[in-house]
Amino acid sequence: MRYREFLKADLWEEWERLETDQRKQVPPPPLQKPYPEDAALIDLVASADFTVGQMPLIETIRRRRSLRQFTADPLTLEELSFLLWATQGMSKTGTGPGDVLWKGVATLRTVPSGGARHPFETYLLVNRVEGLERGVYRYLPLLHKLCFLRAYAEIADMVEETWGSRGSLWESAVVFIWTVIPYRTEWRYSMLSPKIIALDAGHLCQNLYLASEAIGAGTCAIAAYDQKRVDAIVNVDGEEEFVVYLAPVGKRVRSTNCTAK
Repeated sequence: MRYREFLKADLWEEWERLETDQRKQVPPPPLQKPYPEDAALIDLVASADFTVGQMPLIETIRRRRSLRQFTADPLTLEELSFLLWATQGMSKTGTGPGDVLWKGVATLRTVPSGGARHPFETYLLVNRVEGLERGVYRYLPLLHKLCFLRAYAEIADMVEETWGSRGSLWESAVVFIWTVIPYRTEWRYSMLSPKIIALDAGHLCQNLYLASEAIGAGTCAIAAYDQKRVDAIVNVDGEEEFVVYLAPVGKRVRSTNCTAK
């Protein structure tokens, strides 16, 4: 079927001969979407200070399941900081023209991305996080801060119309809403970008699954949603930036099983 063609490797030879925007020396798009100068920025817990997420990796992999029911417990700000760092946290930026990752062109993060392009922006619909007002936020990975965007009251009607009675989204402590800015990848990879972006999205969400398990929480990735309505909730144009993935996160129901003595 023709819909499968973009998943194949046949286009790489054509790409080698293509005059991409990078090869034309067109300036690269920003590594992070700008935020309003007067925006309220919220400090997150630095990765060096994390006390959460200490579960051994082998145990998180064994326990990983898609979780669709959550408790009413909130996440702490440290737990949210850990989840954001685990999915888009910074490892390195370029330092100069001689660096493979020269400044302003690429970053290394806690997840892999084709050409280190990292085309995603992370938005959050916060329901229950200690110390945060309920509403919409955006993660700024270059600063490891949150940017407050909209109070819940401003979008309540849109959320109601969009989610309906979908339990996991209502019950979660926070909904991760990932948008893509395709040109970040297209600048380097042109027609190969759909495949690379699809692969990158998988890397991103799998880290959220594992990080959530490590703090006694869980998630369930969602690819079926009302495109226009969810784009409107995070206020993106739907063309140059649009939502590609959702993932509600909440605390796991604690087991009450015990052994009689």
